[in-house]
Amino acid sequence: MPEILFLTSIPSSFAEGDLRMLRERYPVREVIVGGNPVQKMTQKLSLGLAILSGVLRADMTFSWFAHSHAFLAVMLSRLLGKKSLVVVGGYEVAREPDIGYGALLDQRLTGKIQYIIENADCILAVSEFSKREILRVARPRRIETVYNSVDTSVFSPEGQKENVVLTVCFVSAANIKVKGLDTFIEAARHFPEARFVLLGRALDDAIAILRQKAPENVKFIEPIGQYEIIQWYRRAKVYCQLSYRESFGVALAEAMSCECVPVVTDRGALPEVVGDVGFVVPYGDTRATVDAISRALTSDMGPAARERVSDFFSVERRGEELRRVITTLQS
Repeated sequence: MPEILFLTSIPSSFAEGDLRMLRERYPVREVIVGGNPVQKMTQKLSLGLAILSGVLRADMTFSWFAHSHAFLAVMLSRLLGKKSLVVVGGYEVAREPDIGYGALLDQRLTGKIQYIIENADCILAVSEFSKREILRVARPRRIETVYNSVDTSVFSPEGQKENVVLTVCFVSAANIKVKGLDTFIEAARHFPEARFVLLGRALDDAIAILRQKAPENVKFIEPIGQYEIIQWYRRAKVYCQLSYRESFGVALAEAMSCECVPVVTDRGALPEVVGDVGFVVPYGDTRATVDAISRALTSDMGPAARERVSDFFSVERRGEELRRVITTLQS
């Protein structure tokens, strides 16, 4: 049974879920890099030594996100004859100058990302869309699509649905366009009888900007924790993900698992996640979005949305796929 060195630069729910799954089956050591890109030389040296020590003691490295920690882990793994696996979250292979989004907009990062993709023993994409994006950047030795997952026992329906249209994201000036929050606000004007809820932590003064344009039926809520988010998923009849780009859409899958009817844009992996159990609209098209929300509010596709998550995006399925990949890498 291989000993795994688990590395991530951001303590995200995606990475934490994989860490829990891996620990159920394998001996795992972890290195959490932290999200501060500006580190003192002593901090960088300490981190480098921690990764070197971990690679020496492990049989395999498992890195979430193709950032600097993965670059070092892949390089050391190659030098020391160890296996390396990297999950590409999506931002790393994005180049969207219209919205200022993507690591590939920074030429200094492009070389590192290409090295990671080309030299890791296996690259994991979180969707088929993300896989295509990765292949545009570089040619990996091996690439597999293993969808992100949702714990359907936690994200589950309960009680009666209400006339609520929900979207969930960090609220920032950048995300007004990236997450389509302007379209969400404009669509709300057409449904005075429904409540539109924007749920998410404010990162800057974007909520104040949005409030100036929002009709009275739009509610802005900064959730205290996961429990409050789940309660809103359970109350909402419709979930909107009106993004410019998504490599997967975990919040979307969480909402679907709670039987929300999804309305999403035709961008990134969103149609791939929704399949035939929701409504797909062009990005930024308010009229089409209004029509889709109207149909979703009277739709009975909520249970089918949850079934799709159970079939394709469950924790159990991702765990099985990760174990399969790890076993084949070690053979």
